[in-house]
Amino acid sequence: MTDYFQRQLACYADAHRDQVNSVMHIIGNPLLFVAVVLPLCLLPLSVFGVQISVAPLLVIPALMLWTAWDVAIGLAIVVTSIPLLFAAAAIAGCVSVLWVWIIAVGLFIVGWALQIIGHQVFEHKRPTLLDNPVQMLISPMYIFAKLFIALGFRPDLAAVLQKSSKQTPLGTPLYPVEGGADVDQTA
Repeated sequence: MTDYFQRQLACYADAHRDQVNSVMHIIGNPLLFVAVVLPLCLLPLSVFGVQISVAPLLVIPALMLWTAWDVAIGLAIVVTSIPLLFAAAAIAGCVSVLWVWIIAVGLFIVGWALQIIGHQVFEHKRPTLLDNPVQMLISPMYIFAKLFIALGFRPDLAAVLQKSSKQTPLGTPLYPVEGGADVDQTA
């Protein structure tokens, strides 16, 4: 696990404490992935005589980046991406081009709606990617980090997430309030 990934994961964890928001991300992230790769499945390509679409080739750099940041999580994302790529290819192969775009736009809207509602309604925070676009790449890694921790596989990841939770404890306001008025910490 790289230091960069540890810092990004801790930052991401601080903005994703609510369980409902986490579930919305678990649903929304794969929807967004399929929404993005679905239109790319319409672009055929021949690689060493094998017919494929552009979709897997354009996903490979992201998969390599995730694996470079953390091998185990990266490989878990690779394994998860394969059926999602097959699902997108199956959809693209069964419907017209117009329907591919309709489905992709629909999935994109639903995926982002889940993310935004999760942050606004349950987390009461702006999505981290608005301040740091790299956080969009951390999202699937965070989901697998939480899964690995729950299964007892990665105490190193648990330590990173536990450390981040000490920085801003859940339920603690960022700006203390005393007697209903903001308290100036510099006075």
